Amino acid sequence: MTDISGILQQVSVMALPVLFAITLHEAAHGFAAWALGDDTARRMGRVSLNPLRHIDPFGTVVLPAMLMVMGGFMFGWAKPVPVNFGRLRSPRWGMVAVAAAGPLANILMATIAILLMRYVGVLPRMAVDWARLNLVYAININLLLAVFNMLPIPPLDGGRVLVGILPRRLAAPLARLEGAGMVILLLALVLLPMLSRDFGLPLDPFEWVIQPAISVLLETLVSLFGDF
Repeated sequence: MTDISGILQQVSVMALPVLFAITLHEAAHGFAAWALGDDTARRMGRVSLNPLRHIDPFGTVVLPAMLMVMGGFMFGWAKPVPVNFGRLRSPRWGMVAVAAAGPLANILMATIAILLMRYVGVLPRMAVDWARLNLVYAININLLLAVFNMLPIPPLDGGRVLVGILPRRLAAPLARLEGAGMVILLLALVLLPMLSRDFGLPLDPFEWVIQPAISVLLETLVSLFGDF
């Protein structure tokens, strides 16, 4: 029998962290583009900290909710912020800055959650555990999104950063991967581990790359801003 109360409790401590982590990541791209000369996102109302302006009904709500219930790898997206890279004051380096703004926003949100951990104890006793779980999940989901999005494969932010900093002869072939990038990621992160388990081989890029990077980033932030 489905544990409805357990599911509702899980959703109550995960919903807000996931919502803000996904939508403010996208909003950060719009803020960066506006600061660097392109007001496309601002004219469309996307330079905003209001998460409702960035929600994609399926990618921000339905898919994360399904994964919360199923206990799967948390994944989601917001509506992409429109950016006209040609209007940036320096199109190439502007692309790097706009792309990096999303993961940096996630790291900032994780840092704020770590700092807020110090003050959970001032809340009413009945709210302490709920607030602490919200903050713990905010730290985890933001670091996950920061690391995942900085994987050096277009169209992820890390891929666009790499395209911007590589010499053009190397950047051009990498940029051409943008159309197939998400397929490559799904094959590497979902299909490869599933198939490898059938053959008794532990081939899991998440365990090899993403999780260790999250651990290093978390240890760094905790050493700088305090334990939780």
